[in-house]
Formats: sequence, structure tokens, C-alpha cells
Amino acid sequence: MIQLHCTKKLLAKLPLDSSGRIKRKALLPQAANDEAESPLSGWHANLLTIQRRNCVLFVHGTTRFPVLATCLTKPDFAELDWWFQDALMNTLIKSGANETQMNTAGSILSQLVCDSECDRSVQATMNQMKQDLEHQIWYDNLSISDLAPYSTGAFLAERPCTVKGVKGCIWPKRAMLELLEQC
Repeated sequence: MIQLHCTKKLLAKLPLDSSGRIKRKALLPQAANDEAESPLSGWHANLLTIQRRNCVLFVHGTTRFPVLATCLTKPDFAELDWWFQDALMNTLIKSGANETQMNTAGSILSQLVCDSECDRSVQATMNQMKQDLEHQIWYDNLSISDLAPYSTGAFLAERPCTVKGVKGCIWPKRAMLELLEQC
């Protein structure tokens, strides 16, 4: 399982069952590692409204690697597992992940389990990334529907992030690729 810590705004949009899993119309195949916590676990997510469109920004708690899903509609929230996995894998491609890292990421992906526990340090990183995203849209006079979310996630991963309790800074792209190498 992949633990996803959601903001209250996002949690209100998600159709969750009593265990925190997303209620889906079509069942996902049960992965062998679904019950154990995945090395990719520990994501935080926030619902952003940009140009009246629902977007979800996911940030990995340890590496601060961002994943962006844009222009989501109500039925898309019931498929958030699929949106997250698709956006993560494509953002890794845009970030220059090699074949071994991609295979590792694909093999340890599993179903999301959502809760409302949030780390303030990660939320601060998400707020900074949201501001960078909004500035890019405003500066380049872009429509959110024309924005390439995978490339934008890779762009956001190129900036250093400070983390409470860590001396120096973390480079999200480098940290995520190193995490995938260690798995």
C-alpha cells in the first residue's frame, strides 16, 4: 500500500471506504505487496483550484518529489489511484529515470490508502511548489488545460527544498532517483 496524507479539501472530494481506500467501480487486481507498506509510501496531496479547474499536487514526504494531475473531474477522483500512478511514472520519465528505475517504480506501486495526517514541513513545500506553478502559468500566460503536467512536475523537481531537521537542502529529482536505486 502507498500511504497518502490528504488535506481536508482533497479528502472531502474522495469516495473512501472505511479503511481509507478509494471506492472504485472496477476493482484493481490485488498486488502481492498491497498489504505491506511500499518503499514509495509517504505521499502528501493537496487539491488546488487553478483557473476553476481541479488539480492535485502530490509530494513525496522524504524526497519532496512532486507529481501533478490537472483538470480532474468528479469521476476522476474515484480513479485517483490510476491518475497518481500514471502521473508518477510519466513524471519519472520526464525527469530522466533509466529503465531500471522505471521497472523498480512500476513493481512497487500499489493501491493508495488515504488519511488526514499531514506534515507541516511537507505542506510548506507543497505551498511553495503551488506558488511556483501559479507564477509559471501567470508569467507564460498559459491555460491550465494546455499545461503539460508531467513536464511541469519534472520542472518542479529541479528546485532545492529545505526540510525541517535536515541540514542543507534536498534536490527532489536526485533524491527520488536515488530512492529507486536503493529499492
